[in-house]
Amino acid sequence: MKANLDEIDKKLLKEFIRNARQSFREIAKKLNLSVGTVVSRTKKLEEDGIIKGYTAMIDHEKIGYELTAIIEIVVSKGKLLDVEREVSKLNSTCSVYDVTGLTDAIVIAKFRNREELSHFTKTLLSLPFVERTNTHVVLTTVKEDFRLDP
Repeated sequence: MKANLDEIDKKLLKEFIRNARQSFREIAKKLNLSVGTVVSRTKKLEEDGIIKGYTAMIDHEKIGYELTAIIEIVVSKGKLLDVEREVSKLNSTCSVYDVTGLTDAIVIAKFRNREELSHFTKTLLSLPFVERTNTHVVLTTVKEDFRLDP
């Protein structure tokens, strides 16, 4: 269900996207709002599930994740959600998407080396109802940023 965000909510979200470490007082000053308004609006955005959490943006390559793979999965009819749930539990999995087209799901995953990628692929192929996979190894990441303006 789509949330109805007013301009204050959108401005708050932009500030959190820009820097989630800033204090409510700093945000209030920037947006010319009271601290109480910032606190109550933020709490409401959290309760509504719009703000799911706060995290740091990490350069995965700098911490050893040298490989990113985009993996297409074809699943036996009727078992897609079961497979997606299992894939989402695997450590290297970053994203799992239901998609249209020739494949049923797309997985984005990150690995420290080829051995991890090989193990992950073999794990996928061993899952019940996975018929086949097609793995694409990313050569260069031009942009990877899921922060969008509200």
